[in-house]
Amino acid sequence: MSKILYFAYGSNLNHHQMKNIRCFGSRYLKAFFFKDYKLIFCHPNKLNKFGYANIIKKKGSKVAGAIWEITKEHEKILDNYEQFPNIYQKEYFYLGGKKVMFYIMNKYIFKNPPKSYIDVINKGYEDCNIDLRINYRF
Repeated sequence: MSKILYFAYGSNLNHHQMKNIRCFGSRYLKAFFFKDYKLIFCHPNKLNKFGYANIIKKKGSKVAGAIWEITKEHEKILDNYEQFPNIYQKEYFYLGGKKVMFYIMNKYIFKNPPKSYIDVINKGYEDCNIDLRINYRF
């Protein structure tokens, strides 16, 4: 079965959510800091009350995330969850010569996230052993 590398940020850092709810059988590989990108919270719909994780290019910044190994079936599940291609689009980068997929929202309005969503993200940072004291925490 073909494996895909996926860079997760936001709620998909959370191991319980990824391994047990969304992408059963996915495999966490390692924490990863995506350079020259910044984490923001937003939504493309003016009517939506809350914002969700997104990344934007910003030189000198970095986004704490995780590299997961997923299958094509997992990718379809994530496409549906991320509302691809209506809300998020897919982009790619290379890590050690391997293609890595990630989702990004290109049209958005800044919006604050709900506290419950931030709690899921913070648990994901813990799951990935990302030291937030030297990086950032919400």
